[in-house]
Amino acid sequence: MLLSGADILVNTLIEQGCEVVFGYPGGQILNVYDSLYLYQDKIRHVLTAHEQGAAHAADGYARATGKVGVVIATSGPGATNLVTGIANAYLDSIPMVAITGNVMTSQIGSDSFQEIDITGITLPITKHNYFVGAVEELADTVREAFRLAKSGRPGPVLIDVPKDIQIAKCEYTPAAPVPADEKFAAKEIRIQEAATCINAAERPFVYFGGGLIAAEAQEEMLRLADKIDAAIGCSMMGLSGIPTDHPRFLGMQGMHGHYASSMAMHHADCIIALGGRFNDRVTGNRAKFAKKAKIVHIDIDGSELSKTVPAAIGLRADIKLTLQKLLPLIEEKKQEAWQHTIRTFREEEKRFSDQREGMTPKNAISILNRHLGENTAVATDVGQHQMWAAQNLVFRKPRRFISSGGLGTMGFGLGAAIGSAIATGEKSVLITGDGSFGMCLNELATAVSSDTPVVILILNNGVLGMVRQWQTLFFDKHYSNTVLADRKTDFVALAKAFGADGVRVQTPEELEEALTKAFDQSHVFVIDCIIDKDEFVLPMLPPGGSMDDMIVKVGD
Repeated sequence: MLLSGADILVNTLIEQGCEVVFGYPGGQILNVYDSLYLYQDKIRHVLTAHEQGAAHAADGYARATGKVGVVIATSGPGATNLVTGIANAYLDSIPMVAITGNVMTSQIGSDSFQEIDITGITLPITKHNYFVGAVEELADTVREAFRLAKSGRPGPVLIDVPKDIQIAKCEYTPAAPVPADEKFAAKEIRIQEAATCINAAERPFVYFGGGLIAAEAQEEMLRLADKIDAAIGCSMMGLSGIPTDHPRFLGMQGMHGHYASSMAMHHADCIIALGGRFNDRVTGNRAKFAKKAKIVHIDIDGSELSKTVPAAIGLRADIKLTLQKLLPLIEEKKQEAWQHTIRTFREEEKRFSDQREGMTPKNAISILNRHLGENTAVATDVGQHQMWAAQNLVFRKPRRFISSGGLGTMGFGLGAAIGSAIATGEKSVLITGDGSFGMCLNELATAVSSDTPVVILILNNGVLGMVRQWQTLFFDKHYSNTVLADRKTDFVALAKAFGADGVRVQTPEELEEALTKAFDQSHVFVIDCIIDKDEFVLPMLPPGGSMDDMIVKVGD
């Protein structure tokens, strides 16, 4: 059938299984928006308050579903406003397709109004990007973008479509959704080497990241851990990968991770790493990281193997298929001495864990846990609240912790919470701080206007908490530009101005009542929860420190 480029673009999105897109219109993408109007019975568009919010919403949608998230923006500032969201998805390996309009091909390079080289700008933060030079290429370009976004190590792909390509017509032939590239297991010799290394271990530790969730290899990982009697820990991106209360699970590891998890990894003699990066937040001082351990690292992206710490055995492969071939080669063992050590780490963690009463961050998250359903997605922004959430939230299903890991994007949370709620069809929760929330609060308009139920819990300490914590510990309490209390922002009044509901709470009893009300309602609800400005996130690795230098209480 003969269709315009805009109609081809939208029809190809529908053909690829895209049910919802997030975006913001503008002059150089109007033809696509006209097509979205014509096909609105087949594809939903969610209008956000800002293109960055749209990118984060597409990101949250992808994290909660495992599907490709789609965001659309116009040229110039519309396209550049996507950059932070694209970079966030790139560093966390989230499948996304970003579609931008541009000026006509005849005007490219002439500094036309709102012309920008968005493919050049995003080259370092996309798996690939495309400038569509002919309408005949458009459908196959979209299909290829979807394939790339979800194949191997997932990530964002950008398609830049000039105005005249949207207007031009050509024949469109529908096609089936493109599959991801075929998955593959590691080579047999590498699997045998890994089995030999694991079978020799007396203190095994299984460490997983977001790649395990993407590979859907949780069952195989748990079978491996049971066979070798291993402890399990994860990166922040791995949270929700397995139920929080699993008896082998020690929690998040690293700079602000659980003490028992970090110490078990530090003292292990074999670390089986599944779909996780050994970045600086995981390792601390790399020269002192897990010196007693041989590392068996399985990852779909070969560039991660021995990138920051040397792997004894590196396997570039799909985690699920590789574990399925590895498991029959693994000897079943009981590691009684190692389990005794793990219990000791757990007991030590309990001794310095925060047991105070009142409105502490830990108590606030514990109260929230009582209201979360099995399917509730919880998004966060970035800062102290993110770490308190990572340490204390309880999850039962994968893909329910939605947080910015690699880029650490303040302002990510509200857009992501909206995308997550649309993805699950259920109420989502945003845990944020007063600093981060100030960067994304315009998306309250999106949540209200799209009738997307989000419960927003602001842990409000009146400061940029994580930066203040560093200033307290390492900068002689020079609180330079980290005090927010002088802004006098009334978040409850703000919520009501946007058409949401809200309440301020200062005690655990008030928070319990507010959460009960929030979860009983179907609209957006903001809870301004007041906490002390001097609350710390602990444990903490100091700059340049190793696990032996871990700060576990104030005054260390």
